[in-house]
Amino acid sequence: MADDHQLAAVQSAAEQLALLGGTRPRVIPEPGATRIEIEVTGRLADHWPQVLDVLNQGADFGLTLTHTGQTAWLRIERETGTHP
Repeated sequence: MADDHQLAAVQSAAEQLALLGGTRPRVIPEPGATRIEIEVTGRLADHWPQVLDVLNQGADFGLTLTHTGQTAWLRIERETGTHP
């Protein structure tokens, strides 16, 4: 069930970023999490408050400067099923 919750969160965030940016984000599996990345375009920047709302759904998020521009990213962690 935890994987279903994470999968739904990843799909939702990726779909929202695609709508806001006009391009499909990259979905990258990582140990214990999934990372979603999208290039920052003018269209994405025009919707920046909504983009921040999506990025804030992740455990971590940020911007990375690349040789071609900027990439916005977020990480959605897998739930372990244990709570402190």
